[in-house]
Amino acid sequence: MQKSHAKSERIPQHTAIIMAGSRRWAIERGLPLVEGYRHGVESIPRAVQAAIEFGIPYLTLLSFSSQNWARPRQELINLIAPLKRVLNRDLAKLHEHGVRIRVIGERGGVEGEVIKAIEETVALTSDNDGLQLTMAFNYGSRREITRAARRIAERVQDGALAPKDITADVFGTFLDTAGFPDPDLLIGTGGKQRLDNFLLWQCAYTELVFTDTCWPDFTRETLREAIADFQSRDRRYGG
Repeated sequence: MQKSHAKSERIPQHTAIIMAGSRRWAIERGLPLVEGYRHGVESIPRAVQAAIEFGIPYLTLLSFSSQNWARPRQELINLIAPLKRVLNRDLAKLHEHGVRIRVIGERGGVEGEVIKAIEETVALTSDNDGLQLTMAFNYGSRREITRAARRIAERVQDGALAPKDITADVFGTFLDTAGFPDPDLLIGTGGKQRLDNFLLWQCAYTELVFTDTCWPDFTRETLREAIADFQSRDRRYGG
């Protein structure tokens, strides 16, 4: 990612981040994987604070993918820690700063304690009008799109929706991110240049920025550089 200076104008309204590289971070340092995830958790409040400082209204973080269930149990426990941390230790501070928290993804297979914490957090911050923080937990974009298509098919079958009225905008209202603008900027950390099944529909015209910085090392400067890269581009939306 090329270094440059972010300008105050043309700040991305919605920034999404793939929080990747915690495993790589730990392995490169000869540390247990749990240390990579633990340090990665510390990057969440830094990213949120930086987004607030830059005036980004919407921030979406991929904290736990539905594909992660294939990993060993202990690693899964360490991966789930970021959401628990945000919902518990960081909640009071985020609420104090007016952050509204939303969690997207599937609830099936998730332990009841986490579900309860999610519901309580969403309810507590529902009236906040500051940064809109979305945590993608147990989330997979293909499954999200499949769920949306299934709900649309049910509406058509019930006679509540005519096939001719199904447009891209209508389809979007059936997605987990309904009511939110599509991301202007997506940042992938950890040196891997891929979308990881994250917001595939929503990122049709999103500017993608990939950095070698691993998620545990993500700082305000990392976000600033990504925004500067975004601002240097001429967005044509396929035109």
